[in-house]
Amino acid sequence: MTGYRVGIDLGTTYSLVAALVDGEPKVLPNALGEALTPSVVYVEPNGTVLVGAAAAAKGALDPARVARTFKRDMGLERDYALGDKHFKAEELSALVLRQLKQDAESALGGSIEEAVVTVPAYFGELQRRATRDAAELAGLKVERIINEPTAAALAYGLHERHRELSAVVLDLGGGTFDVTLLEIMEGVIEIQASAGDTRLGGEDFLEVIERLCLERLKTQGLELVAGGTGRARLREACEQAKRRLSTADSTRVALPALPTQQGERDVELELSRAEVEAGFAPLLERMTAPILRALRDANRSPQDVGEVLLVGGATRMPCVARLASQLFGRLPLRSLQPDEAVALGAAVQVALKAGDAAVGDIVVTDVAPFSLGLAAMAEAGGARVTGLFSPILERGTVLPASRVERFFTTTDGQKVIKLEVYQGEHSLCERNQKIGEYTLKGLPQSPAGEEGVDVRFSYDMNGVLDVDATIVSNGKTANFTIERTPGRLSQSELKETRKRLERLKFHPREALPNVTALSRAEALYVEITGPARASLGQAISHFRAALESQDPALIARLREALLSRLLDLSQHP
Repeated sequence: MTGYRVGIDLGTTYSLVAALVDGEPKVLPNALGEALTPSVVYVEPNGTVLVGAAAAAKGALDPARVARTFKRDMGLERDYALGDKHFKAEELSALVLRQLKQDAESALGGSIEEAVVTVPAYFGELQRRATRDAAELAGLKVERIINEPTAAALAYGLHERHRELSAVVLDLGGGTFDVTLLEIMEGVIEIQASAGDTRLGGEDFLEVIERLCLERLKTQGLELVAGGTGRARLREACEQAKRRLSTADSTRVALPALPTQQGERDVELELSRAEVEAGFAPLLERMTAPILRALRDANRSPQDVGEVLLVGGATRMPCVARLASQLFGRLPLRSLQPDEAVALGAAVQVALKAGDAAVGDIVVTDVAPFSLGLAAMAEAGGARVTGLFSPILERGTVLPASRVERFFTTTDGQKVIKLEVYQGEHSLCERNQKIGEYTLKGLPQSPAGEEGVDVRFSYDMNGVLDVDATIVSNGKTANFTIERTPGRLSQSELKETRKRLERLKFHPREALPNVTALSRAEALYVEITGPARASLGQAISHFRAALESQDPALIARLREALLSRLLDLSQHP
């Protein structure tokens, strides 16, 4: 083998990379020795780019230079301005993937030959292609994209391959929610149905807590300064509160010297799990809809499901487990770490693709998450209606799949036909997502309705669509490649963008532990007061002096002392 193969979970809030090590999938550590890398990018005033934990810590104090949750905008035209630099979502994702690639190469001791990257099952055509673009920009060879719940099922199925069971995977990550129904039988994992919501995740639950805190501030006559650091500090404090409420009935949000329009104020807010979960109710209702849709598509009832698997860090919230128990009448399982299951499954998929004997007896199938079709016209009583959605390949179709439908001309002597491709479930095209179009020329002139065009949709295991159109009378065929869709980079743009990203300045990988430790300490220093702040300030000063000394042994010793102080303060605030 000329290089290593890895599986990558490119997440909304955290990303991971895993590989098969000694026949078992293992999560590989990053430069800090941690499994989770925050999907965060920060640009320092001097133009240096930070990715991961250091970026998250810096961003808490300088929100105008940080980008988060950009995975939700994959395939869209949104521009992120970080200082004087501008990025698209796939470019930011490429920076995260670049960091994961470096970490994997360091952990494995060699170059990465190929990667399998996961996406939400409910990601559409444009989002999947944008993910491939991001991987290409990061210098990764990605021939296989796999749905996140399918990856989790693979990780689970590796351990349960000799069982026969039906299961549902509920995957609630930072930004997306997926539901997948599957069966495991004699090493075959059959995906039966997928549904989800690409705009529902842990970040939305966090926003509920944040809004609740803002309302509390208003009752105290306080309002945050627009564009200041107060909102970023509040969000970070709410994130910590959300985690604590997963195990505690109540918690407090403490924000000393919070900048408000009424001046700096020491703020302390009490939150109970009951009131927070009351605010979660609309989000839990949104989770219920795709679960029921997946059950309908698979022609299953909740009682037919043998096991409920929870995947994604946000499933640690007790209300999610409770919802699952209520819907399926059984306690859900977390036999694998919720944060790691998807990455581990991606590593299993890599091994399957490479024919590794350790996973040689596992087979996995998948299904199309969306219906795909063309815009069509209907005529009745002399009246014509356009913009109707005509599905060619329906959701739930087992992949890979190829389907063909025949369409006819609508006017006499028609020489061209415009094929507009849509994805979605509504009968009207305007309510679905347009993913591309192609104008087929060269139709022989004939009366309306006599000339036919056969349109074939081929959907591969990556969830990528290929379209062929054939004129029936003369056999002329055209391949429909979606090159210029909204948010999609052309090959020349990909090449230029990759060169531009390579010119960015990055901290050396060996310096990241120092940068991250200092950034985390500075972020916490803002949040605390009194003797604890004085003690932390002293530790920061000593560490800065060590960095100036350039003595590796001294730097390492004082960095560990600083991290130990941070850990102590986080456990005993």
